[in-house]
Amino acid sequence: MSNEKHHIVPFRIYVWVLLALLLLTSSSIAITHIELREYTVAGALLFAVIKTFLVMYYFMHLKFDKPYIRLMVGAVFALFLIVIIITFLDYLYR
Repeated sequence: MSNEKHHIVPFRIYVWVLLALLLLTSSSIAITHIELREYTVAGALLFAVIKTFLVMYYFMHLKFDKPYIRLMVGAVFALFLIVIIITFLDYLYR
């Protein structure tokens, strides 16, 4: 454990990420007031995925983790995307 590298992230990076998260949260709320029919949920999910990426990449320090951990997280996101697509296809063709 003593040979692990410590990463010091400047405070301004966290402020910019916070502002981006607040902007994306406001956008995901605002998209529900726009009449997009079936694309409203897809738009809100897109904002949620972007916010999740920002939180994991900066606040959970995935940016500094080993490549195999990034690969595992990417595999989980791919599986989640497949499940969402199957759910939307089921809903679309009912």
